[in-house]
Amino acid sequence: MLQLFAQAGAKTSAPMATDSVPVMIWVALLIICVVLVFFSFVILLVKRYKRCPSNRVLVIYGKAGGGRAVKCLHGGATFVWPLIQDHAYLSLEPIQIEIPLRGALSAENIRVNVPSVFTVAVGTVPEVMQNAAIRLLGLNFTQIEKQAQEIIFGQLRQVIASMKIEDINRDRDTFLSHVQNSLEPELRKIGLVLINVNITDITDEAGYIDAIGRNAASQAIQQARGDVAEQEKLGETRVAQAERDRTIQVANAAKQKEIGTKEAMREQAIRLADLEKEQKIGEQTAAFLRDTQIKDAEREMRVRLAEANAKAIVGENTAQEEVALSKANLSVKQAEAFQLAETKKREAEAAVQEAQNRALAKAALAQAERVEAERRAEVEAPAKAEKAKVIVDAEALAQQRRIEAEGDAAAIFAKLDAEARGQYEILAKKAEGLKQVVEACGGANAAFQLLMLEHLDKLAETSAQAISNIKFDKVVVWENGNKDGSNTANFLQNMARSLPPMMQVMRDVAGIEFPETLVKMQGDESPVTISTPDEPALAEG
Repeated sequence: MLQLFAQAGAKTSAPMATDSVPVMIWVALLIICVVLVFFSFVILLVKRYKRCPSNRVLVIYGKAGGGRAVKCLHGGATFVWPLIQDHAYLSLEPIQIEIPLRGALSAENIRVNVPSVFTVAVGTVPEVMQNAAIRLLGLNFTQIEKQAQEIIFGQLRQVIASMKIEDINRDRDTFLSHVQNSLEPELRKIGLVLINVNITDITDEAGYIDAIGRNAASQAIQQARGDVAEQEKLGETRVAQAERDRTIQVANAAKQKEIGTKEAMREQAIRLADLEKEQKIGEQTAAFLRDTQIKDAEREMRVRLAEANAKAIVGENTAQEEVALSKANLSVKQAEAFQLAETKKREAEAAVQEAQNRALAKAALAQAERVEAERRAEVEAPAKAEKAKVIVDAEALAQQRRIEAEGDAAAIFAKLDAEARGQYEILAKKAEGLKQVVEACGGANAAFQLLMLEHLDKLAETSAQAISNIKFDKVVVWENGNKDGSNTANFLQNMARSLPPMMQVMRDVAGIEFPETLVKMQGDESPVTISTPDEPALAEG
């Protein structure tokens, strides 16, 4: 029988084994698919998490959120959602733009050449980054440079037209400040900021700046020549004055010497000295007049020579001014003709560009509508599934928080209930103990006296500490001088009257009985007796 049951079990178990093999294969395949999907999702998350370096701006376009066309990020990192978002980078490297500006009209209608170099870059302010992402995304450096160059040309011409040539040449800082104030708002509109401005040179086609320089040099030369002539004249006059003073001093010294040595021949010496003095004065005067005439002639010659040079320079300047004016008029006419031709050319190019832009805009609008319809069909189904999942997750999270809150409330109630029960037990035990004490003492008053005896040591210690610092060396009783000592007797009687109430309180409160030899208490009408071993007792009725 056992062998038959074994054979029947073997026959029935064989089909079950063969049926379980496909199930295990399907389970294994399902596990492999889940693992592959999980790893694919992880790889997708890693690839779509974008980090932005410090020298770039990360631009996320598509569904940016918040009513924005793009989302710009400088530094840091963010997640770029697949299908609904994409990203690109804007470089923050500086761009040097050479501006060979020639023939710009100044406030005096004179053509000015201002070759310069401007350094610009994409700004990192949120508003400027938004403008750069909208207008410069996808352009290379050459295209960005061309856009900025047109703006710089226009603003630089406008600044030069509002200033005079002398102001531009003399005050470069003010000129650069005007350029920056006029150019920066225009560059910010396309997402650029101005880093540096370097003016290479400032010249004009009419030679006005050179003429100003030559005029200033001529004035400086004339002023220097006049100063030299004036100083030479002053020097010669001082030399002649010094010579005359020295001669006079020598003559006076000789005169004094002759008077001192030849006192006897005083009259003769005086006459001789007068003759010599007159002779020398005449000689010095003649020499001075001769030198003065020579210096006057030299000064006149130098003045005339300077006047001739000044007239020659004025004539040259007048001629050059006329030539420059003629060239300026010619340049103005040529510029007006060139400007008219350029204006017509730009208007025609603008009309053609406008027509092209309109056609491109219509094509882009149709393409955008088609892409929007395709993207909407691709996004709506996953979005609905994600919405349902979010709702289910939120309800599960709310249920979990509700359960946790109920558990916390139950724990707090159990803790407070246990504390209340403990306090109740402590008070109940204490009341039971006091009840037993009252029953053992035979009444509440006796129990109270017993409890007070427990604190008697503490009361005595506190009382002793309170009067410990008071010293009673002796007691002096002052009387009014009565010979019979009635005041002392009154004091003892008053003290005797106060002792019985005190003893009664001590006996009722603490249950203390004092010896009868010290105080003997009787009825209300009986006298109070106080006795001491050495003195007779005092009695009061």
